[in-house]
Amino acid sequence: MESIISRLPAGFWTVRYDGSRFPGAAAVAARPGLAAGANCQLFAYEVLRHFGLTPPELRSSELWEDTESTVRVPAARPLDLLLYNATDDAYGAHVGVDAGDGGILHLCAEVGRPVVWRPEDFAARERYRVLLGVKRVLPPRTA
Repeated sequence: MESIISRLPAGFWTVRYDGSRFPGAAAVAARPGLAAGANCQLFAYEVLRHFGLTPPELRSSELWEDTESTVRVPAARPLDLLLYNATDDAYGAHVGVDAGDGGILHLCAEVGRPVVWRPEDFAARERYRVLLGVKRVLPPRTA
């Protein structure tokens, strides 16, 4: 399978981090897309949409509790969402996308642009040291 990373258009790699641009924010409603920047959730969801998935527009804690559009899974596979935080609390958790081959694609304030880290890169940082778990976006339900 061709790498998720190699299949992302160049525009994804120039997205700047903007913590005020999150799912449901007025700034996003007024100017949708990634051109004006994004937080980790908005970025991750746009990556999934690029690959044909339909993630819910939820903040971290809502995403973690969601059972309608996503399911918790014990091990990640490409295009699954990984949630990290300083504690095991999902509120304010950081969201990344499994990119395959042990890489996790994400957008964080520390770097300011999209980057691929390995699990040990997250574990080495206090704010991301706890992997809460993995969420998989379910296929849309048919009537």
